[in-house]
Amino acid sequence: MNVQQGGGRVLPFDVTHRLVLSIALPMTLGFMTTPLLGLVDTAVVGHMGLPDALAGLAIGAVLFDLLFSSFNFLRASTTGLTAQAYGRHDRREQQAVFWRALISALGCGILIVLLSPLLLWLGLKLMGPQGGIADATRTYFSIRMLSGPAALANYALLGFVLGRGQGRIGLLLQTVINGVNIVLAILLGLCLGWGVAGVAWGTLIGEATGMLLGLFIVLRSFAGDERPPRSELFSRAKLTQLFALNRDILIRTFVLIGAFTLMTRIGNSFGAVMLAANAVLMNFFLLSGYYLDGLANAAEQITGRSIGANYRPAFDRGLKLTAFWSFGLALAAAVFFFTVGPALIRLLTTSEEVRTAAATYLPWAAVTGLTGALAFLMDGVFIGATWSREMRNKMLLSFGGYLIALAIFVPTLGNHGLWMAMNAFLLFRGIFLAMGLKKRADQTFRFAQ
Repeated sequence: MNVQQGGGRVLPFDVTHRLVLSIALPMTLGFMTTPLLGLVDTAVVGHMGLPDALAGLAIGAVLFDLLFSSFNFLRASTTGLTAQAYGRHDRREQQAVFWRALISALGCGILIVLLSPLLLWLGLKLMGPQGGIADATRTYFSIRMLSGPAALANYALLGFVLGRGQGRIGLLLQTVINGVNIVLAILLGLCLGWGVAGVAWGTLIGEATGMLLGLFIVLRSFAGDERPPRSELFSRAKLTQLFALNRDILIRTFVLIGAFTLMTRIGNSFGAVMLAANAVLMNFFLLSGYYLDGLANAAEQITGRSIGANYRPAFDRGLKLTAFWSFGLALAAAVFFFTVGPALIRLLTTSEEVRTAAATYLPWAAVTGLTGALAFLMDGVFIGATWSREMRNKMLLSFGGYLIALAIFVPTLGNHGLWMAMNAFLLFRGIFLAMGLKKRADQTFRFAQ
């Protein structure tokens, strides 16, 4: 049923627990394969018995992740714009969004491959590995960088299917990418003895396989009579909108990376044991983040779709249900880490000093899912609504609050203060975004067309 409201066409749809979970649960499962992949890669190289190779893999992976996480805007902006076109039932614009995202991704990926020698040199200067560690880093980084076009294309593909609420396809793509990677890492790296190079080739082939499968699924769904003309595809207004959206999300991502980098640098000043303990505990925060990302994806899709449909009840209902599940699952994660955390710490490290230190600060890491739940949810809402400027500005404001918290708590409370500041940063992000949510939603739905 189509109705008119506030001068714009309204396309009502129901938001239910089933809809929320049909998007969130598959993507949660898909995202959880990522830390599993990291564990397998580490185990494969670790079984070689060469410390230099393991250290080189770790440094290479950090450099790669640092670089490619900066391109997450390709996934986020594609989800928001696709969801809005989906809500308007505009299949031609959905295709246009996809092609703009894919062309951008492939262009960025090719540029990264061309710049890889320079990026490797800068990375080695930044991290400072020597001897065999540096050799292993070069091997891993040089091979894995070849996956750049496919890896970024997968960001665009994932963003597109999530924008249409196709969580199961997203799960399939993530599972294929990481599954192929895991199998080939074991086969090439361990069974055939290729070591670090085998792990890197496994990643490259996994990304390429996922890209080909994703293109097959997406392109098969496109109808020829809905293909956008070139003039529409490269519309100046649309490209300007996309550039502004990607720019704001990129700035937000850089600030987020800076916050975690600063935590690591300050933790390093407390000594090797404390740095190692914090590294162990950050795994709990990262797991909570992957665990809750599926609900953020659901918020992105439902928010974007409701704005495209010009249907405020779906927006409000989607916010209520995703908040219910986000905080419920965040509480479950906190209980899990409080209960099982000591055993996980023993599993992750054999050093008694590190185990003792990590156990001391475990409560701070265990609650990061709770303190960050609102931030993750609000990120999803603002990405789906393409309110990128507000998200960027509130991230900068939150980072300012984080710096103040570090200045106050760290000198007096040491590592406790460091974790207090991190939890405060997560709270700031969620609260500052939530404070302006109603006003921004009122404006958006008043002028929705």
